[in-house]
Amino acid sequence: MLEAVSSRLERRALWLTALVTAGVLAVMLYLPVGVVFVEAVLVDGTPTLDHFADVLTDPFYVGFLAEVLADPLAVGTHLGALAGWLAGVSVSVSLEYPVPGVGLPLPWIGLETPGVRMGLFGFTAYQAALSTVASVALGLPAAYVLANYEFRGRRTLRSLTILPFVLPGIMVAVGFYAMFGRAGTLNSILGVVGLGPFAFVEANPLAVVILAHAFYNAPLVARITVAAWESVDRRAVETARSLGASERRAFRDVVVPQLAPAVLTGALLTFIFTFMTFPIVLALGGLQLATVEVWIYDRVQRLDYAEAATLAILETILSLGLTYAYLRYESARSGFARTSASRSVEPLFPDLRTALTPKRLGVLAYGLVALVVFVGPMASLVVGSVTDGGGFTLRNYAFLAERQLEGATFQTRPLPAIRNSLLFGVATLLIAVPMGVIVSVLTARAGRAGTVVDALAMLPLAVSGIVFGIGLLQGLVFGIPLPGGWRFQVTGAVAIVVAHAVAAYPFVTRNVSPLLSSLDRAMVESARALGASRYRALVDVELPLIASGVVAGAAFAFAISIGEFSSTVILAGGSESYTMPVAVERYLGRRSGPALAMGTLLLLVTAASFVVVDRVGGRYEP
Repeated sequence: MLEAVSSRLERRALWLTALVTAGVLAVMLYLPVGVVFVEAVLVDGTPTLDHFADVLTDPFYVGFLAEVLADPLAVGTHLGALAGWLAGVSVSVSLEYPVPGVGLPLPWIGLETPGVRMGLFGFTAYQAALSTVASVALGLPAAYVLANYEFRGRRTLRSLTILPFVLPGIMVAVGFYAMFGRAGTLNSILGVVGLGPFAFVEANPLAVVILAHAFYNAPLVARITVAAWESVDRRAVETARSLGASERRAFRDVVVPQLAPAVLTGALLTFIFTFMTFPIVLALGGLQLATVEVWIYDRVQRLDYAEAATLAILETILSLGLTYAYLRYESARSGFARTSASRSVEPLFPDLRTALTPKRLGVLAYGLVALVVFVGPMASLVVGSVTDGGGFTLRNYAFLAERQLEGATFQTRPLPAIRNSLLFGVATLLIAVPMGVIVSVLTARAGRAGTVVDALAMLPLAVSGIVFGIGLLQGLVFGIPLPGGWRFQVTGAVAIVVAHAVAAYPFVTRNVSPLLSSLDRAMVESARALGASRYRALVDVELPLIASGVVAGAAFAFAISIGEFSSTVILAGGSESYTMPVAVERYLGRRSGPALAMGTLLLLVTAASFVVVDRVGGRYEP
């Protein structure tokens, strides 16, 4: 009897897990987002599209497109006028368009034609595009080095590429000021040789914002691309070389097509993240560099939920559209994917003569750039935690020790924050990894509908973090009335873990789906023909072959849980479920020193955690 029940459950395990995944998403994602979005389409309980009409016909939001959208029948006239000035137009930054109600100029990427501007959405897309280019330009060389060369500390460095993800935005901003400010580390180094000081941040805050975005997202591009680079079929490259192709031609015709889906995945995620950027822009540029996300935050602060929800819906539609377009491309390319093949890596610097070749010199030059962009801000944080105006000090760490030993239960203490972060990270892994794998399996088996399902499942990447946090507060923390006088509430540690899992599982899916799509289906069908259920075939055949993608997704999920701030700060309010990023934010309200010390602990604890996750997970890679 028990064997029959067990067999039946095994046959239906995949679909039961899928139903649980759908339930979690419905409660923790779609419900909170729906609670906020309803503000845009209801006025006094009556459905309306007036808010959308107001936004789409306002030049402040959509620039010159406002005239086209206000009078669609005259689109030919508008396009003719547009074409008339496109040939001689050039791009520049102007400070002409004032932010309503703020009194600060909003920088627009203006076109040198009177009255033509790109609007809030245009500027947001512009800075996201620049950030994407910078992230790919900095991430691809790192992927090349990690995938093709062997050197001491390579595995540790690869593990730490995910570290920037755990830093709260405010800490990154502080780190960039400490590194690139007029009195920062870089100017101190330049001063030794008689240069500077230079006003890097003050002279061009947009460039610093783009660099900070690259600090966050270039490691993401590198991490995704390394896995693809390591799975390139070297035999195909050697075949091309034996047929007379040069090294450059073989790289262009054989390697690049196999890397393209991974690079586009990283670029797409980078564009979406930076299109919805909030803490970096707010901290480094404020409303003077307002993006859509920053403006949503400003509207929420002013209790204008209808306009905030309208902007959030439009932002989400754009993000989902980009996600869907990429997934269609990824689906079309999946048939050309390659499974992992054994490959050898060469020593990075085998001897002095080799070190002076152009390729190795290029690697050294990139290493210097990476040292300034990635190591500099984090090192400046650490230095700031042990220095003050008078020099070296341990006073900030003494404050943390005193708070831990003598602090009241209602105060923020370091050890509970570290404990909660690690426990939530592990719990997030246990939920997000199965969710991500299940979504990948379902989309791979759903045929043409799989792309639509995949795009909808990627909603956490496309929804504003501010909107998600407000939806959690209004919908789950305050509670939703149910018939019979009941109230549905999700609070505390359970809510935090599930919210982290919802935010993290898309990264598991994006690492697993390409590998799953490239598997030889004949192996799975053979297992099924021998009597294995779909669930057993998945566990015994497919998962071992895609273990590298699962491990990479797990590392991302853990990182996102450790560094997640927006939803955690809302759900942890008034409880002892605060994490390290929340503790950093709370200490910043007192003075910067303890916050820098707590941020340094965040770096050390999570760096050690990622090395352990990668080393343990690496044992199961094919």
